[in-house]
Amino acid sequence: MFLFWAYMFLILAIVAAIFGFGAIVAVGIGIARVLFWVFVILFLISLIANWGARGGRRPNY
Repeated sequence: MFLFWAYMFLILAIVAAIFGFGAIVAVGIGIARVLFWVFVILFLISLIANWGARGGRRPNY
């Protein structure tokens, strides 16, 4: 869901850039960047939590 909002603000920033609204571009890009990093951090936390829940074992494929 966070990645969806990051993409939406990125699209908003691109559309605003086409029309020349510099302040809206800066806000849209800033929000998209923050949401992207929040998504990356939550993804890494979920990977670490999942790895710890399995006891650090890797599946045998």
